[in-house]
Amino acid sequence: MSSSSNQNKVRASHILIKHQGSRRKASWKDPEGRIINNTTRDSAVSQLKALRDDIVSGKAKFSDIASRFSDCSSANRGGDLGGFGRGQMQKPFEETTYALKIGELSNIVDTDSGVHIIIRTG
Repeated sequence: MSSSSNQNKVRASHILIKHQGSRRKASWKDPEGRIINNTTRDSAVSQLKALRDDIVSGKAKFSDIASRFSDCSSANRGGDLGGFGRGQMQKPFEETTYALKIGELSNIVDTDSGVHIIIRTG
């Protein structure tokens, strides 16, 4: 591994579920934050686990779930965040994405934004 590997960009899509502990308690689907303010982290995690199971079992496509359920504005792109390099995302998000193989789906990842599942796409 040369030190230039730090410049390597990755590409990922994600599904974000916000909860009471999220930094910004509002989203495109909950602009007043009514649901988010009443969602515990545990409840956000169980929602996300159920969605992840549907993706893994092939019952639903990642992009379809993202566009319906993700609290991130990337939902309108099926969760696609495009490409990013080191230092552009919150640390746990970045570390998880770089550790995934292309096409691999993460487990639950916690950031200041909420809870995520991430799929590395490039």
